[in-house]
Amino acid sequence: MMVAGNNAKKTEYIQKAVEAGINVFADKPMVITPEAFPALEQSFKTAAEKGVLLYDIMTERFEVTNIIQKELANTPDVFGGLIDGTVEEPAIDILSVHNFCKMVSGAALKRPAWFFDMSQQGEGNADVATHLVDLAQWSAFPEVVLNKSDVEMISAKHWTTDFTPAQFEKVTGMKEFPEFLKKDVADGQLKVYANGEMQYKLKGKTMKVTALWDFEAPEGAGDSHYCLMRGKLCNVLIKQTKEEKYKPTVYIEATGATDLAAFEASLKKAVEETISARNAGLKLSKLGDKKWVVEIPAQYSVGHEAHFGQVTEKYLQYLKDGKLPEWEVPNMIVKYYISTEALKLSKK
Repeated sequence: MMVAGNNAKKTEYIQKAVEAGINVFADKPMVITPEAFPALEQSFKTAAEKGVLLYDIMTERFEVTNIIQKELANTPDVFGGLIDGTVEEPAIDILSVHNFCKMVSGAALKRPAWFFDMSQQGEGNADVATHLVDLAQWSAFPEVVLNKSDVEMISAKHWTTDFTPAQFEKVTGMKEFPEFLKKDVADGQLKVYANGEMQYKLKGKTMKVTALWDFEAPEGAGDSHYCLMRGKLCNVLIKQTKEEKYKPTVYIEATGATDLAAFEASLKKAVEETISARNAGLKLSKLGDKKWVVEIPAQYSVGHEAHFGQVTEKYLQYLKDGKLPEWEVPNMIVKYYISTEALKLSKK
């Protein structure tokens, strides 16, 4: 069963499918409330008992900049290991900005009205943030089996993106807010709790995750991604602003904790030999005494939609093998535990 779209009953659909012995390939998020999290956790146990594979679609693992960042962060003589971090300077600071009004594959995206109902779509902390929590785990602890006991929640908050009737019509085609959204209307504007921020510790490393929804991106821009991983020897940053012509770009900045000439040699080898062995054509360019950028060939800019095909191929291989990697299920459980706990915390 492939499940996507409205998230209100997704956890229930997943549970019923695995109970019936059906493999499930689920678009994120698999759960949007803390109350439904135990049902999802049970579904993973049931899937194991029934011999079926329950898996979610983490497209961002196939974005080349995320792959490069992960590889560099796990190269000891380049990164030196992730710092523990603090609330002010987290070990990983990751941010995603999405837009309600946008073009997809050359056409204006029309969103269903339920997309603006958080009881059906899920708040930012429970929806888009799952990608970010996943990337933090995948990059910092690759193939490490995680547990809920590795998590310490610090703080979480949420806030609204507000829509005028005209803006709502632009993205849905509807001239009025439907009855089921009236509960979220104040002073003539629809208030959508799409934005969230959480901070937590994972195996002692402080993480900050922020999911933002704007109405519309600046001219020439689209959805954007930011991720800073702080290491003992360098920081690895993905940035996607006007300065980068809105293309995700990987920067490396040495901390100065080691000899710069030796560091640069290790960095060049990591980018142009080790990582390039799987992603041919990467080049390292120097921007300053302690700063470099990775030049990425245009062939890797395949766009977000192409990643759905890549993750599907991965899932089909798992089906063929009859199993997931041993770390995937426990880490999915931890991911959704973090996102639902953050939602709970943000409402206190």
